[in-house]
Amino acid sequence: MNQSRLTLKTIAIWQPYFMGGGAEAVSLWILEALAPYYDITLFTLQSIDLERLDILYNTHLSQQTITVKPLLPSLLNSESTRFLIANSRTVRSGLIHWSVRVFKELTRDYDLVLSTYNGLDMGRQGLQYLHWVYVVEPNPKKMRRWGAILMKISDFSLENLQKNVTLANSEYTAKRVKEAYGIESRVVYPPVVTEIDAIPWEQKDDAFLCSGRIVEPKQPHQVIEILQKVRDRGFDVKLHITGGGGGAYQQSYERRIKKIAAQNSDWIQVYQDLPYKDYLKVLARCRYGLHHKPEPFGISVAEMLKAGMIPFVRNKGGQVEILGNQHQELLYHRQPDAVEKIIAVLENREKQESLLESLKQRQALFSVEQFMKEIQLAVGDYFKESD
Repeated sequence: MNQSRLTLKTIAIWQPYFMGGGAEAVSLWILEALAPYYDITLFTLQSIDLERLDILYNTHLSQQTITVKPLLPSLLNSESTRFLIANSRTVRSGLIHWSVRVFKELTRDYDLVLSTYNGLDMGRQGLQYLHWVYVVEPNPKKMRRWGAILMKISDFSLENLQKNVTLANSEYTAKRVKEAYGIESRVVYPPVVTEIDAIPWEQKDDAFLCSGRIVEPKQPHQVIEILQKVRDRGFDVKLHITGGGGGAYQQSYERRIKKIAAQNSDWIQVYQDLPYKDYLKVLARCRYGLHHKPEPFGISVAEMLKAGMIPFVRNKGGQVEILGNQHQELLYHRQPDAVEKIIAVLENREKQESLLESLKQRQALFSVEQFMKEIQLAVGDYFKESD
């Protein structure tokens, strides 16, 4: 550490792994927000490639002064261990709880402990960003023997979790946090890409985007079925599916989606693990978005909004906050409802123009700049209160 950094407050950040997805984008952008102002140490299970993550998420972490501390011994810093973490829930949860115990032991002298991976007992009061509830620890109402073992491994205290200052990714999640833990949350919407080329509506493709990991919980098969019904009604729309895979346990589903796409290659195209800049090009080209899974927030839906699309989403979950309750014509319940609402927009140019103008007003709510500013404020407020 150079002399000028010796005076900085120290922050220990816990994010056990990076396997792709919106939650990890949050962690990386928290690092981006704090690294210039604090002495940051990131604790993970295995070493990470910051340059590769910069390419995927458009961060600049490899150019920052950040200490990355892998918790597993170097012997276990291997692809086989990475495979087990990604594909074995038992191994993953066991290592997560072991890492919690080690994290608490190693971070007693830091000025702040911060979990970017949901609610956590960090041994003392810290700051936690919640994407959802009962992610690290099991739901006490449903705890089984393995859950009790995990809690002993990490020496996990629910009371310590409740003492933390809590950030939540949406009002929807904040309500769930209140129900689960009895604590209040400060809502900080996740970072959403802003560097999207503005392509005029007339020059965009008459295409839908389905974005997110290609795994069954994200339900891209439902998106395909909905748009097939739309096409059957005479609308020649295309579909671009973007996202990473879900590990070995999801390979059969991934193969299923790719097979359907290959059989319908005249209108479906799948892109996997695109670099950030290439993903933005796909975002910019599409007129519409379609996201079937109710989400705690739904970062891909916010990206669609920022790209000037008209997104259609389920009528429950955090993604409703992104579009706003006033856009009922874009919120659907099930497949038949989705088909009718999509067709009502596709066949009405005036409705498209009205929606585009209305949705544009919501874009400023979501950006990396706004996210970083709010994270810096939250950390600054924490230190003011603790001084």
